[in-house]
Parts: sequence; C-alpha cells; structure tokens
Amino acid sequence: MSDSLLWNKQALIQKIEQIRKTPGDTAHVNQLKDLGYDLLEVDSSLSRQLLEEALEKSLKLKEAYTIANCYRLLGIWYNYFSDPDKSLHNYYLSIQYAQAANNLYLYGGVCYNIGNVKYYRGEYDSCIYYYTKAQNAFNDPQVLAAPAVTEKLLDRKKSDLYSNFSAVFNSLGNLPKAEEYIDKAIAINQKYNSPAAADALAYYMQQKADNFHEQGFIEKALRIRLAFLPQMEQGKGTRETVQSCYQNISEEFFLLKKIDSSAIFANKSLQLAAKINSVSGTAHANKQLGHIAMHQQQYNEARKYMEITKPYYEKSEDLAEKRSFYETMYQLNSKLGLYEEAMQYAEKFITVNDSIMIGEKANQFSELEAKYENQKKQSQILLQEEQIKKKNMLNYIFLGSAVALIIISLLGYRNYWHKQKLQQAKIEELENEKQLTTTQSILKGEEQERTRLAKDLHDGLGGMLSGIKHSFQNMKENLILTPDNAQAFERSIDMLDSSIREMRRVAHNMMPEMLLKYGLNVALKTFCSEIDRNGAVKTTYQSIGMQNMTIDQTTAVTIYRIIQELVHNAIRHANAQKVLVQVNASQEDNMLSVTVEDNGKGFDSTLLQNAQGIGWSNTQNRVDFLKGKIDLNSEPGKGTSVLIEIPLS
Repeated sequence: MSDSLLWNKQALIQKIEQIRKTPGDTAHVNQLKDLGYDLLEVDSSLSRQLLEEALEKSLKLKEAYTIANCYRLLGIWYNYFSDPDKSLHNYYLSIQYAQAANNLYLYGGVCYNIGNVKYYRGEYDSCIYYYTKAQNAFNDPQVLAAPAVTEKLLDRKKSDLYSNFSAVFNSLGNLPKAEEYIDKAIAINQKYNSPAAADALAYYMQQKADNFHEQGFIEKALRIRLAFLPQMEQGKGTRETVQSCYQNISEEFFLLKKIDSSAIFANKSLQLAAKINSVSGTAHANKQLGHIAMHQQQYNEARKYMEITKPYYEKSEDLAEKRSFYETMYQLNSKLGLYEEAMQYAEKFITVNDSIMIGEKANQFSELEAKYENQKKQSQILLQEEQIKKKNMLNYIFLGSAVALIIISLLGYRNYWHKQKLQQAKIEELENEKQLTTTQSILKGEEQERTRLAKDLHDGLGGMLSGIKHSFQNMKENLILTPDNAQAFERSIDMLDSSIREMRRVAHNMMPEMLLKYGLNVALKTFCSEIDRNGAVKTTYQSIGMQNMTIDQTTAVTIYRIIQELVHNAIRHANAQKVLVQVNASQEDNMLSVTVEDNGKGFDSTLLQNAQGIGWSNTQNRVDFLKGKIDLNSEPGKGTSVLIEIPLS
C-alpha cells in the first residue's frame, strides 16, 4: 500500500469501506489485518480496531492459519505499545492455531516474537528457549512446504533471529557468542543484493555496534552507526529502529563528551518517538536530555525532563533501567539541594538493587551465568547423569536376559543402586557448590553496593550538609537579624541538623560502623537501643555468650541483616508494641541461636508460601547461605516468633 494512502485520512476511510463491502471470506480478513498492520505507526487506534475486526471474522471462518496470523499481529500491536502481558496472551493463542494449521514457518515466527518480549522483560532464559524453538522450526526441511515460503524469505527470518540471539548474549556479557551470531546474520544477508537486504544490513550493523559499545569501543560503535544511518533513514525499515539508532548515537556522543552533538540526536530521538507514539522511546529520549542538562549544570531544566520520564520508569518491569533512573534522581536532587528527596531515591535504589541481586531476576541471571561461566562443573554433572542413564539401560537388559541367574542379577542390581547413590551424591555436591558460590557472590555484591552508597552519602552528601551548616553559622555572626528573622534562622539550622541526622541514619542502616569496629554484639545492642530510643516500638536486646565469641565479618554482616529485616518487619507490618531480640552463642556446640519475638497482630504463616514481597525471601536466602535453620510461629492476634539456628564452624 502506498504511503500517500496511509497519510490521506479520507482515502483511507474509503479503502476500508471498500474492503468491508467484499465477501467475508479469507481474502476479506487478510485485507483487514494487512491494512491494520500497515497503520501501526500511523494511527494506532484505527490499527487495533482493524486487527480486532479481522480476528473476530477469522474466528467465524474457523480457518486455523488465518486465526493464527490475526492473533500474531495483535500480539505485535500490544508489544509495540508496551503492553507485554496482552502481547504474550495473543502470541500464545497464535502458537496453538499455528500448530493446528501444521505451519512450521508461522509457528517459528510466533516463537521468535515471544522471544523478543521475553528479551525486553529481562527473562533471558525464556528468551533463549523460544529463540531456539524458532531456530529448530526454520531449520526443519519441512518449513519450505508452507505456502509462499521461499528460501529468500526464510533466510531473512534466520538472519533476523541470529541478530536477536546476538543481542541476548550481549546482554548476558557473553560478547564472543554475541559476535558469532551477528556474523552469521551478516553472512546470510550478503547472499542477496536488494534494497531489502541493504535495510537488513543497516539493522544488523547496529547490533554489531552494540557489541563494540559493550566492549568499550565507543568511537568504533559510533562510526558504524553514523555510516549506516542514511540507509536506515531512507530505507523501508521501521521508524522505531531509526528512533533507537538516534538514541544510541546520542548516548555515544555523550560518552565521548561531544555534548552538542548528543543533544541534536537526543532531540531527534524524542521527536520521532512522539511521532510514532513510542512510550519507551519517549522516556529514554527525555532521560538522555536530562543527563545532558545535568552535565551543563542546568539542574532545573534536567528535573523537567526527568519528571516527564518518571511515570514510565516507576512502572517499568526492567529493574536495571529502574535502578539507573533512581540513581540519576538521587544525583539530581542532591545537586538541587533537595536532600530529603535525594535520600528517598537512594533508598529506592537500594531496594531495587536488592531485588536484582537476591530476587527472582538475580536467580535467572545466576543460572544463566552458571551455564556460561561454570561449563566445567556443568559438563561433569551432565556426564554423570548420562552415566546413570546408560547404567539404567544396561541393568534392564541384564535383568531381561538373565532370568536363570536371578540371584546374581539381584546382587548386581543392589550394587548398581549403591553406585548410583554415590554418583547422585556427587551431582548434589556439585550443585550445592555452584549454588553456594552464586549466593555468596550475590551477598558480597549487595554489601559492597551498600558500603559504596553509605560512603557516598556520608562523605558526599554529609560533607555538603555540614559545610552548609558551617556557612550559615558564620553568616549569623555577621548579620543583624530581627527577633522574627532570628527565630526563622534558628529553625532553618534545626532543620539542617535534622537532615544531617537523617542522612547519617540512612548511611548507618546501609553499613553500620559499629559492626565493623566493635563486632556483632555491640552493633546489635546499638541497633536495638536506637529503635527503642526513637519510640517506634519498645525494643529489648539480650545476649548470652557473645562477649568471647569470634565471628567472621561476612557471617556477622549476614546475621545483622537478618535481625535488621525481622525487626523492621515487626515495626512495619505487625503494629507491635514490644520486640524482643535474643542472641545465644554456644562455644561447646559452636552454634548461634537468634530469637526475634513481637506482640503484634500476627498472621497466618501458611501465607508465606505465596508471598510476593522480597523481605521474607531475602531472610530465607541469607539463612540458607549460612547453612542455618529457620522456624517461624505466628497466629492472628498472637504475635510472631522467629527462631534461627546458625552453625559457626
């Protein structure tokens, strides 16, 4: 369809009316869905209306291939307008009908679409799973049996798939694998000499530039993007990819400190994102303009841009980009002197960072990291499992052929099971070792991040606040103030003192200085005393045998975090009036027992099995890391008691 028709509203309406007058057969449905797809970047509302109309009519026709295509295009529409849940819903329905139609090409295409959604949600293991399904479908010789599927069309799909594989491995930090896949995509593309192939090559070279960017070769990445930008602007690729290219060029100019050029492309990115109704593109472009304004010390201007992006990043499912947004807002509010807001964003940053490192996302990254970084251990596990399978097969053959020697067979069978248990124990040992290494890395990374932020708050923001207070006090000595102004001046000094105390409280919670200097017992006693002194809840601390007990720093920090989390839960959720913290260290048993009790409202402890929050998950992960045991008792109206036993050997 011509571009002039798409942009001529009256001609477009006439075209739709002509289609609706045709017989309601498969051709009629195809015209509606194709026009709906063409309008995706032109008129989003009309586009969805036509796609839904096509789906409704295809369901009445009960033709599986057409239904699958309608669901697939609706999935593309919802994905384009940042609704991944509805997008996946339509894709999953499309897969069912594609299988019913026995169309491998369509099935592979929908798997490819699902993999794209999983990639943008950061679910890389699921993304690779669906990309692999798409690859298997495209490599099946029967795929060419589908109507209108040519080798050229299939090659285009394969090269696009390899390009996306490259993006996944780029995100996982496996750059050699990323380079391998993008080179495969380029090699397939070079078989053809056409405008479409030129458009595809320009797109693949953007992925090539992404890989160079991740390796730190910013200038090399930028040169590639600028070299292929004219083709992207003049070609028939989607304007979404052009907008993404503008955004990347702006960010790379910024990294190279070419701020004017960065601003030019950031504004281009913003204008095109607005034109094509790209929610994510608009947010990223505004954030980049905010960074540029901050660099130019235009902090109020920067705040305008960041406030525009705030709704998008607050709702974003991508925790990494949300964390980046909170860190930027912390820095910006610090520059503006809005210290209370700066501390709020610092705490949000810590919460999201903890989710990334300990929550579900961290587990996904850790599992994939183990696949690519611990290949030797994984190979051993797979080898031993294969040996078990082979021995199973040999055992069944032996039992089937040696009926007359049943006694010998039974002895062999018993011997086999003994060996199988030993090998299974080895597998579990390797798995436990791998899990322990991953958990230890996560916890260490978390504490390092807390320490860094605590130091930034204390040395940076704390020093700034103290300097401001000192300046105010010097000014007071040289000013003649009326009684009212003097009273207002003193209130300002008091507010500044409160801000300094609050900042120190936040920094102390991130990495308590008492723990590092005087050990776990003193740190816990100080923590409980501060809670009690603040009046939030009556907090009592009791310890037995802790004075002469030596505990290594990693264990001490982990125990401190466990108790800190449990006490805060009692304050936030239980509405408790009293909290008791008991720590009992036994040198004979080399065991540390921790009890945290409150007289709050209590709850049904079975609800923890389906809990969505990360607090209890963090506590369990830390106890598991210390190879401890945790026992929770709680009933509605009867308070809560948590007992934890941790071996110190």
